[in-house]
Formats: sequence, structure tokens, C-alpha cells
Amino acid sequence: MHALLSWSARHGGALLALGVFGGIAMAPLAAALRGVVTPAVAVLMTLVLLRIDPAEVIGWLRRPGRVALIAAWMLLACPLIAHGVARAVGLEASLAAGVVLMAASSAISTVPAFARLVGLDPAICLVVMVVTTLLVPFTAPPLALGLLGLDLAISAAGLMGRLALIIGVPALLALALRRWLGPARLARASPSLDGAVVITLVVFAFGVMDGVQARLIADPLWVLGGMAAALLANLGLNGLTALVLAPVLGRGAALAAGLLAGNRNGALFLAVLPAGVDAGVLLFFALGQVPMFVTPLLLRPVYERMRRR
Repeated sequence: MHALLSWSARHGGALLALGVFGGIAMAPLAAALRGVVTPAVAVLMTLVLLRIDPAEVIGWLRRPGRVALIAAWMLLACPLIAHGVARAVGLEASLAAGVVLMAASSAISTVPAFARLVGLDPAICLVVMVVTTLLVPFTAPPLALGLLGLDLAISAAGLMGRLALIIGVPALLALALRRWLGPARLARASPSLDGAVVITLVVFAFGVMDGVQARLIADPLWVLGGMAAALLANLGLNGLTALVLAPVLGRGAALAAGLLAGNRNGALFLAVLPAGVDAGVLLFFALGQVPMFVTPLLLRPVYERMRRR
């Protein structure tokens, strides 16, 4: 088992890509795993928090100015930029709305796991993910109404309750496990823990791809266009954020901020979008999962070269 987990850690990017495209190709398996998506997120958070030193998180909390800068850039500047670019290139209406809403959302809850996978700082990713999730009920509705004319009735209390379950419980479990295992045993188990993160992400990828195959068969050109738009939005926000924030944050933190900006929790809006919203917007949120699992494979060599410099 240890050898399998270590091998999974070494080939994480390829396995993630296999998971997301396998979920599209093997629709029955994706449907069967749909119900484990939420538990998989909880398991991921526990595994990632085991690998994050609490002192690193506290260190970022003691630098609230940097955290606030990243959060403001993500929740205010990014949706405005996305809206401007979508209008400038004449993006189809439902895709444009999906891109803007995605850019207005909080960081996805699995982003600390992605950061760990590609060698970036998972602590700052965890802190900013929590902060943006707490703030998005206050920032997204006015932006959606002003830019798109959509009335989002996002419940702050509901989101905070969900956050407590997805992050709070794994955090308590991780702290208990860290105390029980001790630093030496945790260090020896690090390759296995990283491999377990990869395998859990692959299961998650299969589950979130449920239903995409049917939509691909029904309208392949639109789906491929949506995947392209999601990929370009992910990479564009990632690269622009790293470039703009590097002079202020330094290269390492700016790369982590780029990963946060490119990988957003679009599924957050599925429960709150108006009943008459274009179905293409909903489909775009599913397609937006594809670049989240492909970009670690694409960008890991880039991150490694930039860290060496």
C-alpha cells in the first residue's frame, strides 16, 4: 500500500487528468461516485491539514494585509476583469455569464490540496479559501446584479454552516491526528499522505463529472467551446494574478494567489441561481471542473522552474 500511495504522489498530475477525463468517458462510474463528492472534500481537507503546520497558518493570519489584498483582488477585481474581457471578445451570453460568476466566487475548497500537489504554499491557500468563502455572500450578489442583472440570494448563514462542516470538522480531526502521530511519524508518512490526497482527488474528479458525457453527446461543439472558455479563464486569472501581485507578495505567494484566482467554487451558485437562468450557465460550472484537474499537470513544471529561479 505504501508503494502504491508513493507512486500516486509522484504521478499526481497525470492521475488527476485521467480522473476528470475518465469521469466523462465512464458515465456509469461517475454517476456511482457522485454521492461521495462531499465526503471526499472532507477527507481531502483532513489529509491536507495533516500536512500543514498550524504555525504556518498562524503566520499568515498575522499578515492580514496580504490576505486582504489577495481576497479583494479575487472577489472584486477578477470579476470586473472577466466581464470586460468577455464583452471585448464577444463571448456567447451563457458562457460570458458563467465566466463572470466563476470569477466572482470564492476559491474552491480543494485548492490547498492542489497547492500541495504542485509544490506551492497550502497554508496561504487554506487561509484565503476560508476568507473568500466567508466574504462571497456579500460581494457576489451586487456584482452579479450590476454586471449580469442576476439576483443572487446567497445565504451567509448557510454558507458559514457548510464551511464549518467542510473545514471545521476536518481541522479538529487533523489536529487530533497530528498530536497522536507526532512530527516524526508524520514526516515518515508524508509520501503516503500525498498519495492519498491524489487518490481522493481522482475519486472526487470522477464524481463531479457526472452528467457531462450526456451533454457532450447532445451538443459537442458548445461543450468543447465551454471547456476552452473555462480553461482560458482559469489560466488567464492564474497568470494575471501572479504577475500583478508578485511585486507586492513575492514570487511564491503570488504563484499561490494565482492558483487561488484560477480555481473557483462555481458550484456555490448552483443552489442560488434564479430558476429561469440559462441552462448553459449551469453546464459551464460543470465544465469548469475540467481545467481545475488538468492545470496541475500543465503547470507543475512551470512552478518548479520558477521556484528554482
